[in-house]
Amino acid sequence: MERLSINRRIFLKTGIALLASGVTTVMWSKNSNAGSLKESVDMLLRSAADAGDIPGVVAMATNRDGMIYEGAFGQRILGQNIAMTTNTVVWIASMTKALTSAAAMQLVEQGKLELDSPASRWVSDLANVEVLEGWDASGQPRTRAPKRPITLRHLLTHTAGFSYEFWNADIQRYQQVKNIPGIGTCQNAALRTPLVADPGERWEYGIGIDWAGKMIEAVSGKRLGVYLQENLFNPLGMKNTTFKITPEMRERLAKVHQRGSDGKLTPTDFAMPEEPEFEMGGGGLYSTAGDYLLFIRMILNRGKGNGNQVLKPETVDLMSRNAIGDLKVRMLKTVMPDLSNDAEFFPGMPKSWGLGFMINEQTAPTGRSAGSLAWAGLANTYFWIDPYKGIGGVYLTQVFPFADTKSLPLFYAFEKAVYQSQA
Repeated sequence: MERLSINRRIFLKTGIALLASGVTTVMWSKNSNAGSLKESVDMLLRSAADAGDIPGVVAMATNRDGMIYEGAFGQRILGQNIAMTTNTVVWIASMTKALTSAAAMQLVEQGKLELDSPASRWVSDLANVEVLEGWDASGQPRTRAPKRPITLRHLLTHTAGFSYEFWNADIQRYQQVKNIPGIGTCQNAALRTPLVADPGERWEYGIGIDWAGKMIEAVSGKRLGVYLQENLFNPLGMKNTTFKITPEMRERLAKVHQRGSDGKLTPTDFAMPEEPEFEMGGGGLYSTAGDYLLFIRMILNRGKGNGNQVLKPETVDLMSRNAIGDLKVRMLKTVMPDLSNDAEFFPGMPKSWGLGFMINEQTAPTGRSAGSLAWAGLANTYFWIDPYKGIGGVYLTQVFPFADTKSLPLFYAFEKAVYQSQA
């Protein structure tokens, strides 16, 4: 057996030096079998919850054939003694993006959308978007027309030039000057922000997939949630994934907690709008770990899940390849520290982007194969998909800020334990 300090062996090995606060220790074998995977990960997650590192957590892992681990520990709402369970509902935030991307690619398969035609062909508002160049003497924005049209490929790969106010001070300033609501309001006006780069010229994480959701609505004639339900969730058996949670789901809902400067966690009243002007394809969904695992397994099986071929194998292959050329995924530098820390997965390792996923270009310290797919959600929800080793997983907490000093390392430790069990 090998004794592992998560802080020293997981936190620092992955280059997240800022995460070295508190120590959680777990024991596991390098040659674990499925039984010891259950034992070791249960110990890992239970210890973190008992120590107060996280309010509650649900984690699951799968191979191409079925579940290989599931567990839930801690509380849905601190102070209320309501246990986190494997069917707990959480806000998955930007884990929504992969689902919306898959839906868009269904329509590409059908010839109803095209990756490289001007997206304004389907959503005319995109023809009016301009690039923010700076600010004039009176503090007003200076803008110009982009050098080239925005395409669906740009939107799905975060190379359109759109950004988020969480990680871009100019977008935050523009919202203030022009009285534009934040993206979390799900008001159509929130999409009226400029580009911070010309389409195709750099990776800039932002609201592009919200616009892709608008494209899905334009060609399908349906609200995004209805399209997703009919064409992705129902075929895959995802019964607990929706923009508007039902009363029954609300009974299983975990609250988002805020970590204060003293490290303590406090429940918040954060929630997505129940009657949004637009359903946010970039971050509006609620789901469960079990539901999201069905999506992961579908990708592992090249588009087939629950007996249904929801994407063609060649489409999944295309989504899983680098779609941004020599551009690289960059660190997200926070300008709203209550919502996000500076965030980057595996700092120093080159990362590209496919049609819906981040791709690590080298083997990760956790054991994740080069060429694997992953992303996350703002409240510290994470997933990965390794098509080479045929495994993937999902890890759900509900904590602000993103890249939390306790939640992110715990995800890495969970992932590493899964890989060690497969050795």
